[in-house]
Amino acid sequence: MVKIAFIGAGSFGFTRGLVRDMLSLPLFEDAEFALMDIHEGRLEMSRQACQKLVDASGKPAKVTATLDRKKALMDADAVLVTILSGSTDVWQHDILIPKKYGVDINIGDTRGPSGIFRALRTIPEMLNICRDMEELCPEAIMLNYTNPMAMLCHAMQRETRINVTGLCHSVQGTAEMLARWCNVPIAEVDYVCAGINHLAWYLKFQHKGRDLYPELQRIVRENKDVYNEEQVRNEMFLAFDYYVTESSGHNSEYNWWFRKRPELIEKYCTHGTNWNPGHYAYILNSYKEKESKWQEEFKAWIESPDWDDPVKRAERLKPGHEYAAFIVNSYIGDDFFRFNGNVPNTGLISNLPEGCCVEVPVIASRNSLQPMHVGALPSQVAPLVNLSALIETMTVDAYLSGDARLVYQAIANDPLTAAVLSLREIKDMAKEMFEANKNHLPSFSRIEL
Repeated sequence: MVKIAFIGAGSFGFTRGLVRDMLSLPLFEDAEFALMDIHEGRLEMSRQACQKLVDASGKPAKVTATLDRKKALMDADAVLVTILSGSTDVWQHDILIPKKYGVDINIGDTRGPSGIFRALRTIPEMLNICRDMEELCPEAIMLNYTNPMAMLCHAMQRETRINVTGLCHSVQGTAEMLARWCNVPIAEVDYVCAGINHLAWYLKFQHKGRDLYPELQRIVRENKDVYNEEQVRNEMFLAFDYYVTESSGHNSEYNWWFRKRPELIEKYCTHGTNWNPGHYAYILNSYKEKESKWQEEFKAWIESPDWDDPVKRAERLKPGHEYAAFIVNSYIGDDFFRFNGNVPNTGLISNLPEGCCVEVPVIASRNSLQPMHVGALPSQVAPLVNLSALIETMTVDAYLSGDARLVYQAIANDPLTAAVLSLREIKDMAKEMFEANKNHLPSFSRIEL
């Protein structure tokens, strides 16, 4: 029997979706889905949802739930991680303190001052999971969905021997969007995408051997609806000739161009980011609203009359576009699957720092994840990617060394922060963020910036 452990299983949408996907593959028909979370109520909600999917599928799979991480990990073949370290009460300061200083964060879970402090809080928990895996399931593969993806994967790949990669649905999601804009089936599109998480670029995007980029340039320039769907990313595409993976809401805060003045935020980041209205208050209120309504969402989903309709039930059991099920199927089964994963840069991208975490095509096969050599990124996109990769490496170095000054230096090099603040202002902001996080950063015994 295959055992799949879900750490952070209270993430209702991810857990039920990934279990649904696995139930579509023969390897998992009699699998054990071992769910673990620290929130008893959300864990029970996910257990019931996954059991509902198993019952509806008619498969003999087994669903278990526990608050004990080690019990969930014991003898697991694969581990899927979807945790959030700290509640909204903790991480809201990642957004509110920079906002006070004039750095208007939109989402704040990947990079910049907010992503850096989220990484510092989350790295220890991710390393603890890996240590438990080294003891209880050392041959298992870990697939991480938790952000900040690159910094967490870098720390785990550097400090443990677990075979871990990180997954982000922005690669396949953006490819589907671009294919839709070009009115071609995504199944007929070939692409090569590489860079770092949320800043990966489609180096090739073709339909039956035909380069789609000239057509995309025309569509983005001439079609207002298309342009307005992704204003930030489309501006970046028109400037640099390659399309970036993650949404405009995310990318607006990764660079110097769109969020350094209120009028720029209004023009580019409020109406076409896919995170409308595109500013810090939205993301905080959105998460708080979700937190208050998760029981209502669960009740509506599990009591839906669709379960009694054979056609609608079958529709609910259809796999989505996440890759985890197919990766695990190849890794512990006998198949091959190509996806974009987060792995150490061992010369894979020649003009990014050696050892940083890169997002490149990877081939999954039995007991193996084989990343593909890409070569150099185009020179016009390499500077921003290089800077972000170096800052991510600095952040991991800072955590491992307990060097708070290195955290300040990483934030000082962040493009958006540097576009808005002086070095003295950045130091004051970093001190305040450390103070807000002092109970959650035990590795920093002394704060001297």
